Amino acid sequence: MLDGSDLYTLDIDGASFVKACGGPCTEGCVTLARIGDDAWALGDSKRPDAQPLRFTSDELHAAGIDPARFGLHV
Repeated sequence: MLDGSDLYTLDIDGASFVKACGGPCTEGCVTLARIGDDAWALGDSKRPDAQPLRFTSDELHAAGIDPARFGLHV
């Protein structure tokens, strides 16, 4: 299992981000991508210059975020 510092060693170039908005938002500002086994990147399309934050599956689950809800395989 990855720890928080290991997540930032993963290469996310070419990661496929999807809109992960939880409401009727049409802007899709929150984006989510699987970047490895048990590893996810959470970005902000309104700030493309900002590095996406990285989380383990357990961390996403604790925050109430289910990648499957946005069409991503868990």
